[in-house]
Amino acid sequence: MQWIKDLFGVEKPIIGMCHIHALPGDPMYNTERGMTWIVEQTYNDVVALQKGGIDAIMFSNEFSLPYLTKVETITSASMAAIIGELKSEVKVPYGVNVLWDSTASIDVAMATNASFVREIFTGVYASDFGLWNTNVGAVIRHQYHIGAEKVRLFFNIVPEAAAYLAERQIKDIALSTVFNNRPDALCVSGLTAGVETSAQTLELVKQAVPNTPVFANTGVKLHNVEEQLSIADGAIIGTAFKHEGSTWNSIDADRVSAIMEKVNKIRN
Repeated sequence: MQWIKDLFGVEKPIIGMCHIHALPGDPMYNTERGMTWIVEQTYNDVVALQKGGIDAIMFSNEFSLPYLTKVETITSASMAAIIGELKSEVKVPYGVNVLWDSTASIDVAMATNASFVREIFTGVYASDFGLWNTNVGAVIRHQYHIGAEKVRLFFNIVPEAAAYLAERQIKDIALSTVFNNRPDALCVSGLTAGVETSAQTLELVKQAVPNTPVFANTGVKLHNVEEQLSIADGAIIGTAFKHEGSTWNSIDADRVSAIMEKVNKIRN
């Protein structure tokens, strides 16, 4: 667990999501505004997150709907270009999540010197994106092949908009994931972005793997952050930091400040 404090500088870190707008190749990509506008919007969110006192930032292509489980090359290239252009402005640790492609996430992290990634590394699911399969052995070998072994891996074991094909208890999933794959951290999610992570599920996972960091992955808000952090070792927050609490809006520095003020009181 010491690596959490070493990387983020605090216990129970809060990672703020920086949702990158639709990229070239995405259905919602705005050809008139182009990449320059996307860089500007991403920069504004980075500034707002840091002004609000965030512990870390994770860049994600949240607007690339509908998602692919193997992204096109242009997606990885675009994300790397944006992060590369802005990383000198990022004063906190940062990570990458290329939805929903674990190999691409590691590639972009390595190319941009990011410290961590979050992804679906294990399991087979029936999902809104079709039959969703993984190959964690191949992904981890690829990580080492490209020299990215220092990139920390956050395994999302409750993928959004998906369900395991086999009926398995969440505590069993947590135990076998840790035993077989040695993740740096586990993430527990609600149904979609912004939907609260079940405290009961968090508790079951944390009890099953007490020596592995467990993060609340969705739906952490001002009113529940104390409860969530009483169980979890940290949280990843996106929607609650946005204007009007909408996933698709820009970051509101005041909302970030309000949550981080409460988090700091909890930590102290």
